[in-house]
Amino acid sequence: MVLRLSKLFLRTLREDPADAEVASHRLLVRAGYIRRAAPGIYTWLPLGLSVLRKVEQIIREEMAAIGAQEVHFPALLPKEPYEATNRWTEYGEGLFRLQDRKGGDYLLAPTHEEMFTLLVKDLYSSYKDLPLSIYQIQNKYRDEARPRAGLLRGREFIMKDSYSFDVDDAGLDAAYAAHREAYLKIFERLGLEVIPVTATAGAMGGSKSEEFLHPTEVGEDTFVRSAGGYAANVEAVTTVAPAEIDFTNAPAAVIRDTPNTPTIDTLVAASNELAPRSEADGGPWTAADTLKNVVLAVTLPTGERQIVVLGVPGDRGVDLKRVEANIGAYLPVAGEIAVEAAGEEDLARNPLIVRGYLGPGMSLDEPLLGLEGAAKLLYLVDPRVVSGTAWITGANMAGKHVYDLVAGRDFTWDGVIECTEVRAGDEAPDGSGPLEIARGIEMGHIFQLGRKYAEALELKVLDQNGKQVVVTMGSYGVGVTRAVAALAESNHDAKGLVWPRSVAPADVHVVAVGRGDEIFAAAEQLALELEGAGLEVIYDDRPKVSPGVKFGDAELVGVPTILAVGRGLADGVVEIKDRRSGEAENVAVDKAVDYVVNAVRSN
Repeated sequence: MVLRLSKLFLRTLREDPADAEVASHRLLVRAGYIRRAAPGIYTWLPLGLSVLRKVEQIIREEMAAIGAQEVHFPALLPKEPYEATNRWTEYGEGLFRLQDRKGGDYLLAPTHEEMFTLLVKDLYSSYKDLPLSIYQIQNKYRDEARPRAGLLRGREFIMKDSYSFDVDDAGLDAAYAAHREAYLKIFERLGLEVIPVTATAGAMGGSKSEEFLHPTEVGEDTFVRSAGGYAANVEAVTTVAPAEIDFTNAPAAVIRDTPNTPTIDTLVAASNELAPRSEADGGPWTAADTLKNVVLAVTLPTGERQIVVLGVPGDRGVDLKRVEANIGAYLPVAGEIAVEAAGEEDLARNPLIVRGYLGPGMSLDEPLLGLEGAAKLLYLVDPRVVSGTAWITGANMAGKHVYDLVAGRDFTWDGVIECTEVRAGDEAPDGSGPLEIARGIEMGHIFQLGRKYAEALELKVLDQNGKQVVVTMGSYGVGVTRAVAALAESNHDAKGLVWPRSVAPADVHVVAVGRGDEIFAAAEQLALELEGAGLEVIYDDRPKVSPGVKFGDAELVGVPTILAVGRGLADGVVEIKDRRSGEAENVAVDKAVDYVVNAVRSN
């Protein structure tokens, strides 16, 4: 049916919503696609729902092409499966928890790994049933502390999540590759540029993981890429570590008085005055010669708070997101971990930490990090801190630093962690050249989960030899509502939205401009003929609305082709405008339908 604006449930806005931070949020609200119901929660209006359903249909078609079958779970789920995998606790405050009238615990699902696993366990028991890929398109819920950017960071959102089930790792590799290829086709059909990047598995667990990022300045994810083809989420970048150094003939460490040097800048300045270094020995001291010991407070999923110290080169800042992504290997629990700079209360519980003068390990005859009587602190270092490297660092005494403190000789560490900020110009770990920094929106994420959830929920099948084996799984997500927002973000101009034809709410927007009955009659006839030709049509048939408002609304709504019936009708022509290019052409009325049909088919 032709969508007539006189009847369509639509109100466009001339002003931007007060809470809108990004273009997609502003335009989707102003053009009448969504309305805010609560912070991070949106109502979908007819035009928005049309775009959303077209995105979903493209996803369904590509999932079907790789043999995946659709199911649908409830969003309200019982606590018990999530307790079995520890995620009832691991999710922390991000989980919406509630109770029924009988006191039973439930949650609004942020993701459905447990339910997919239990469903397959309930129905399948033999290797003959596998491989299997099933998926759903479903509402998800996360209690975002600061929902922002409209659909890009909401508390309720729609995802496509699919799961593969295989007997062995070879089967998982094949399923992963199939989903990866399907994702590339989905985003190509949507007209959305994405870059697959290496990622960390995080709380999901498993081994191999990739994100599909849409490059944009408003993206919340930072990633890196090189001219030689390397690409990774910044949390997953690995540092090119220097080679170890023979310290047999290294000078002994010495403690020097360095008053009023609590920062790296003041320490470097003082060092070049108190202990100047010759050009033969490397020239003036720089921040890269210092070892900065950063005190962090880590909040575990259980709520326990723990102090961790990171030793990093003084010219590098600590990236807390990288710490959160990588520190789990050294902590006793799984799940989402929050990291922040240690506060006053944290430091008060560790009074032997001397601010600005903290040092690591053992030096000379005295302990530095973890003085006698102090609690043992987990000490992790940046990969650049390798055996034989010498540093200027704190002596754990106010106003004193240690010079020529040698890693591996004078101090040791509990582990190595990727934790510092990645810089443009850093070398790609695969040797493909220097890195450049970019920002992007995460549109999809694929994981090789392995056997984490199958083991926790005892999903096993009989193999060819009649022995029970644990099934191996993959998990594959696409942000559906986020795709709508990303498309709006990358397809707009100063006048409004400019949808790709693959997802536009209509193929053509017919506008009747003028007061004469003959203009409306011609516009009506063209709208019906366009519909009869198989096109989706929006027709602005509002009789008492000015041409300026009608054209403004058409450009704001963003349908790819605008057909205007107005004064040119007296000369037998109508104006047909390409919304993206802005090019307009007068076309004979009797040729208009064929012209638009050809324009649609050519795109």
